[in-house]
Amino acid sequence: MQSAFLVGRIIIGAYYLFSAVNHFVGLEQTAGYAASKGVPFPTLAVAVSGILLGIAGVTLLLGWRPALGVVALVLFFVPVTLIMHPFWAVGDPAMRMTEMINFTKNFALLGSSLMFLAIPEPWPYSVESRTRVRVRAPAPT
Repeated sequence: MQSAFLVGRIIIGAYYLFSAVNHFVGLEQTAGYAASKGVPFPTLAVAVSGILLGIAGVTLLLGWRPALGVVALVLFFVPVTLIMHPFWAVGDPAMRMTEMINFTKNFALLGSSLMFLAIPEPWPYSVESRTRVRVRAPAPT
């Protein structure tokens, strides 16, 4: 089970890091899209969201301070999902469906992120598990 958890962490951590990099590689284009959705200071908003995704990616991938990564994801997903994917306000049926898919996908990712908080730390195969000082119980006399 620990190996499956590690593989899952690698996949989700890489996904968030890939998304973070794309925020910066396509900063102007992504900021333009954000501006079209009414996001104030769109370039700054996209950069901050990229930083949040990067924090999440690194912390989940390495298993180092994963709660910090979950907080970053909450700060990313809640406003981004509500502002960028308001399916309820879209008139065109095809666009409404696209926005609903993105809305529900984001909230599913948010839900899966919150589940990381239930996993005791240090996580198996994590940087934190390798660096923590282990305290041994005294030997029985």
